[in-house]
Amino acid sequence: MESHSGEVQGLPPTAPPPPPQNTGDEPLTTEETKKHYHNGCPGCQLEEANQTRTGIPYLNFFYIWIICLTSTLPIQSLFPYLYFMIRDMKIAKQEEDIGFYAGFVGASYFIGRTFSSVPWGIFADKYGRKPCIVISILSVIVFNTLFGLSTRYWMAIVTRGLLGMLCGILGPIKAYATEVCRKEHQALGMSLVTTSRAIAFVVGPAIGGFLAQPAEKYQHIFSKESIFGRFPYFLPCFIISILATGSCIASIWLPETLHFHNDGKGGGADEEEAQMCDLNLEVGEAKQSSDTSMKNLLKNWELMSAVIIYCIFSLHDVAYIESFSLWAVSKRKFRGLSLTSQDVGIVLGISGIGVLLYQFVVYPVIAKYFGPIRPLRPAAILSILLLTVYPFMANLQGPELKVLINIASILKNVFSATITTACNILQNTAVTQKQRGVANGISVTLMSLFKGVAPAGAGILFSWTQKHVTGLFLPGNQILFLVISMVAVIGLILTFKPFFSMSNALKRS
Repeated sequence: MESHSGEVQGLPPTAPPPPPQNTGDEPLTTEETKKHYHNGCPGCQLEEANQTRTGIPYLNFFYIWIICLTSTLPIQSLFPYLYFMIRDMKIAKQEEDIGFYAGFVGASYFIGRTFSSVPWGIFADKYGRKPCIVISILSVIVFNTLFGLSTRYWMAIVTRGLLGMLCGILGPIKAYATEVCRKEHQALGMSLVTTSRAIAFVVGPAIGGFLAQPAEKYQHIFSKESIFGRFPYFLPCFIISILATGSCIASIWLPETLHFHNDGKGGGADEEEAQMCDLNLEVGEAKQSSDTSMKNLLKNWELMSAVIIYCIFSLHDVAYIESFSLWAVSKRKFRGLSLTSQDVGIVLGISGIGVLLYQFVVYPVIAKYFGPIRPLRPAAILSILLLTVYPFMANLQGPELKVLINIASILKNVFSATITTACNILQNTAVTQKQRGVANGISVTLMSLFKGVAPAGAGILFSWTQKHVTGLFLPGNQILFLVISMVAVIGLILTFKPFFSMSNALKRS
């Protein structure tokens, strides 16, 4: 006969069966995973949803792609018209000095980002990825618009510097792309960030080239008395700010991926379970803090060597795009091409389409047969050889020049996209998944410093070469592209031993 307590009379009470233990070989069941989630925590809600949602989160990935694209567009969109903008500001005493002043305007964005990348990473880890993304997009809307309205040199420097300082999206968006999805889709998320930025680096200057000085180019649409006539460089900035506004609205639907367990909002669990979850959280956070120690990462030579290679090629790319834009619009007497900003926009627009087709059609085939890292060295070598052809384009005119400059620009941007993708993968495979957030923060800080040096250095060099068109050693335009090529040569040399072991990187990838 059974008692009301569930015990059989005459027999000792039996202990309840132990809860099922997970060995780690099979996925957690719903009952097992519920213990680890806090009600009201957005990170827990997303992880719980990803336990049952096995497919690719296409909508979230689309939002990431759009947000990353629009936040990157302003970075290099000014280069096609920067020469004319500095000329109109009348800050340069002679025409040959325009490149000197243009370089510092281009550098101000990257200098601002150098000082803010780590604080933005700390902010994103404490308050969430979503607030960081929203604030960054709002800074694009405000300061990119103000830059387009700049009529004084100091205003252009300040607005670009504030834009770089307050747009801290690069590190957090990389972390977000891996956190918003299941582990098997993280590589796709990272590739979306890389692809959107590569496209924006070409499409942004195309927008700047097409839409700058609209009252001169499109007189039947824009009058000289309109706001776009009085501020000839406002339209490209305005269009980019409109696109950024759309991505800011889209960010409303982004789920937060950061966990908030100590804000007093969690509920629904009993006190003992909550204490056990908090204890597990503290142990996990302590382990993660140890794993992601800045000191340990700086001692990780595989990571730091990959970051340095990435920084060298980033310096090369920014120096190239600024020098190319200034050289293409400079006059024939300075061995330039005498193109308009619209011509440069057309060249870069065609290059953008070429990079887009390459990323989605050609590159997957190359990566399938050779891997994403092996093409790095061939792409660097071909890029160096290609740059030696650029100075001789000044001897061409008409259709021959347009065809050759478009082919060369497409190839150069394709090589750059290949190198950038390989460098990103090298950095992420050099550390564990828990270390990638901090590693990306280090990478962005150092990369921004190198990119800050690139426009200033390229502008000073360009100004010098225009004053030495008939040099004793080489003409100025040949020295310009020779120096840019030497930067890529340094990056190529650093991919070999003893500085870097490509064989170890291939094994990890």
